[in-house]
Amino acid sequence: MSTTGSRIAAVIPAKNEEQRIAATVTAVRELPHVATVIVVDDGSTDRTGEYATGAGAIVVRHDRNRGKSAAIESGVNALGVIEQRDGRPEAGIILLLDADLGETAANAAPLIAPVVAGEADLTIGVLPQQTTDDGSPAGGMGIVVNTARRGIAELSGFQARAPLSGQRCLTRRAFELASPLAAGWGVETGMTIDIVRAGLTVTEIDVDLGHRATSNDLAGQLHRARQLADVTRALTARGMISKATDELRNSSAVNNLLQRFRQR
Repeated sequence: MSTTGSRIAAVIPAKNEEQRIAATVTAVRELPHVATVIVVDDGSTDRTGEYATGAGAIVVRHDRNRGKSAAIESGVNALGVIEQRDGRPEAGIILLLDADLGETAANAAPLIAPVVAGEADLTIGVLPQQTTDDGSPAGGMGIVVNTARRGIAELSGFQARAPLSGQRCLTRRAFELASPLAAGWGVETGMTIDIVRAGLTVTEIDVDLGHRATSNDLAGQLHRARQLADVTRALTARGMISKATDELRNSSAVNNLLQRFRQR
């Protein structure tokens, strides 16, 4: 039996996703228990907000790009305002999904059921191996993933398979306990640690979702450098021990990534 209430609000941070956002919103609106879809247009320079509105989402817009964490917080804050203004029943569950999932967002349902049933406070989607547009494996050397995985284990004891996954379903209470969120791309790492430390239940679930994969070109490396910086900040803020932090600083692979980032 549900202990959280089954009304769900989906919050989707988005930047320059006009090609996929409509399909994502359309699929999310059909998921069980989803009553509201909020897209946070995080400083897009294309028609992301317009297409999201056309697909039936409530759109919150940032005039400039403020990052994923700020976009999620804006979406949940807007939800509270909308509920009070319109007298809507409170959504007891938040579904966080990436904007570029497209039609595959329809496969996010397995994340919802355990939270609605009160069996988990946070579910995290573990995606299949992603590939780039040319069919090559996505990602680089796993530096950011391994850093986040190790930090989460060290600080909370949770052994994460998908520490950076942005596909998450959680109770409103769990979200509040994880707030304020870790900045930028550290949001998922910080959220997992905070919720586990609060004594709540976190479960990872295999989901057949697909999104635009990051390649290993310069743009991809710069993206991972930004991720690494934010993840490291989230871990340090939560008490990551100095020995592990020193090992990160001394890693040649990490230094190469950060050097590329600083040169931009």
